Amino acid sequence: MEDLDKEFVKKVRPGDVIVAGEDFGCGSSREHAVWAIRGAKVQTVIAKSFARIFYRNAINCGFYLIESPDALEKIKDGDEVEFDFKTGLIKNKTAGMNIRFSPLPDFALEIINDGGLLQHITKAHK
Repeated sequence: MEDLDKEFVKKVRPGDVIVAGEDFGCGSSREHAVWAIRGAKVQTVIAKSFARIFYRNAINCGFYLIESPDALEKIKDGDEVEFDFKTGLIKNKTAGMNIRFSPLPDFALEIINDGGLLQHITKAHK
């Protein structure tokens, strides 16, 4: 993140959200990129689109990403947002607007809710 914002590490707080443009996660084929974002206690990343391997790594690591073509224009730095991951709704409480997104399918949501793919498989075999 330091290429975009050298102060990101100092500014990010638990529960913050990253709102990005297209192909977020491009060039990252390992889980470490997801772990770094989670390690910063970021709640989620909302982007116009994601690199496919980054997207799948996020699910496998138990991290919910939101793909929304409208969010970048409708969420500003500092806005307070709330999510309903099941129904696909972002509530921008600051701007007083709702933004819809396509929620993940149930199987992916189960993996995320179980804490990631390894935990999901372990749970299924108990």
